[in-house]
Amino acid sequence: HHVGVEDVIPLRGSDELFSSCISNGPYIMNSANGNDTKKFKGDVRSSGVPSRVVHVRKLPNDINEAEVIGLGLPFGKVTNLLMLKGKNQAFLELNSEECAQTMVNYYSSVTPYIRNHPIYMQYSTHKELKTDNSPNQRAQAALQAVNALHGGGMGGMAIPTDPASIAGAAAQSPVLRVIVENLFYPVTLEVLHQIFSKFGTVLKIITFTKNNQFQALIQHVDSMTAQHAKLSLDGQNIYNACCTLRISFSKLTSLNVKYNNDKSRDYTRPDLPTADSQPSLDPQTMAAAFAAPGIISASPYGGAHAFPPAFAIQQTAAAATRLGFTGLTPTAGHNVLLVSNLNPQSVTPHCLFILFGVYGDVMRVKILFNKKENALVQMSDGTQAQLAMSHLNGQRLHGREMRVTFSKHTTVQLPREGHEDQGLTKDYSNSPLHRFKKPGSKNYSNIFPPSATLHLSNIPPAVVEDDLKRLFASSGATVKAFKFFQKDHKMALIQMGSVEEAIDCLIKFHNHDLGENHHLRVSFSKSTI
Repeated sequence: HHVGVEDVIPLRGSDELFSSCISNGPYIMNSANGNDTKKFKGDVRSSGVPSRVVHVRKLPNDINEAEVIGLGLPFGKVTNLLMLKGKNQAFLELNSEECAQTMVNYYSSVTPYIRNHPIYMQYSTHKELKTDNSPNQRAQAALQAVNALHGGGMGGMAIPTDPASIAGAAAQSPVLRVIVENLFYPVTLEVLHQIFSKFGTVLKIITFTKNNQFQALIQHVDSMTAQHAKLSLDGQNIYNACCTLRISFSKLTSLNVKYNNDKSRDYTRPDLPTADSQPSLDPQTMAAAFAAPGIISASPYGGAHAFPPAFAIQQTAAAATRLGFTGLTPTAGHNVLLVSNLNPQSVTPHCLFILFGVYGDVMRVKILFNKKENALVQMSDGTQAQLAMSHLNGQRLHGREMRVTFSKHTTVQLPREGHEDQGLTKDYSNSPLHRFKKPGSKNYSNIFPPSATLHLSNIPPAVVEDDLKRLFASSGATVKAFKFFQKDHKMALIQMGSVEEAIDCLIKFHNHDLGENHHLRVSFSKSTI
């Protein structure tokens, strides 16, 4: 059943207003004039048949367009939107059926929440949304803003594939210098952290004003990550039509942060004092000082309908991690991760404790009793959870690709006394194996993504190369290369046949007893042999 085919009129006019933002103006449907709502009865029968139009149900009453778009954003470009506010429903059209499938499959395993309302979705029986001849201005404006900002979801990630630019990245610094131009709206350290974290772990940020410009130095975990961030973000606007990012590589290769406050932050040193920063204005006061909230609104129709910048769309967080879009929500309180697609035959709380323990201190692990391919992992804080998620999501463990997202749980419950759950829940809060207990531990600066080469340390003098090669080969893995550190035979690099083998060996041999009271320490290395 086609929807008002007779009134499909392309939205001219609106194209010119936004021609700078978009390549092909998305068509928007309007639900203001009642007759759409009759045509769109809300698809009652969920046809399991994929369509690029997704029917979203049970939205909260105060839902806004940007939030609905935010549900689809991590999966691809959102090309159309119809809000049925009276019914608490919406139709969201993505640029391809494949994107819509990814979205529906993802949310069927991880229910999205907006302000504590669980949201439900299914394929629509409509194959596309036909547009109406009186454009819905708010939806139009919301789509423009988001498309301008994200260059259209996944497609907008300008990640270099040519060898030259990748090789070039290796020589660059992991520190970016960022100047924000057209500062019509205050930009905070938090906003920068959210934006730059999408490309990988941000270790440190310093913000300052110089030559009357707001500037920042942002240190990523490595120069490759910094290169991706620079290529994708340079020249982009944080909010629609203002706050333009100008990014260059800094001559500094590392930042020295003395205080954690609203001007500077070292995410590897939560123990730093907040110290003697001048109390600066809080964002509300500044927003008031800058007057109209309409500045962030992409809408030429003014402030009343301004919506939050796309980065404020919290719900995208869980979905976003799938695509490495981490950091869309403030990490406070999000220290429990949901790990799915595990191999139920071989996974144990201990192996998740060791693997996730590379990126933070694991407090508790629960493998779900009735669905053993899923587990909850509670980290000691939100930054560590974020680190573990961005490094481990998509990695292979026991032959299956793990999915890691934030859980809606805030803690992992232990079973009640006498209700043992076959050892599926374990409390590690007092484990001696935590790597990050000591504030400022040097382990913070040695956090690397899973790699085929492992760094071994705490090797006793009597243990020789062949012992270690034999040990690692005993797991069934291939040992490709081995090298002791020249200055210090307590440390070595060992290269396995694949990243998956290395992950398996790290789990098996971290803390392995090598005799003489030496327990082997294993972590991922950034070097190769």
